[in-house]
Amino acid sequence: MHIEWLGLSGKKDWELMPVLIDGDWTFVTKNSRDFRGCSRNGGLHAAADIHAGLVCLNGPKTMDLEMMVSLFAVALEALDVDSDLVNALLEITYVEGEDEGDQTVAILRYGLPAE
Repeated sequence: MHIEWLGLSGKKDWELMPVLIDGDWTFVTKNSRDFRGCSRNGGLHAAADIHAGLVCLNGPKTMDLEMMVSLFAVALEALDVDSDLVNALLEITYVEGEDEGDQTVAILRYGLPAE
């Protein structure tokens, strides 16, 4: 489900949180900082007592739809192995290598809020 399909396009990040919590939605975003925070103890999801999970797709500022879809596919593979994201965050981060064309994806999962 996309926020546009829910009639929430243009809402502020903090306005989405009640909808996410009440609907028991796992949220997928490329806006990691606002939802995750700058550290593991910040952000909107960290302030929630309980949430259905957060998936952050991290890439360059110029990340296009093709890269988002690729990162989302990696997230789905990680969730196929362990689908429990209650009070957890799954970060999928595109990492540019030093050599042209050299790229990797880092996968990180941790509790949010931090335990």
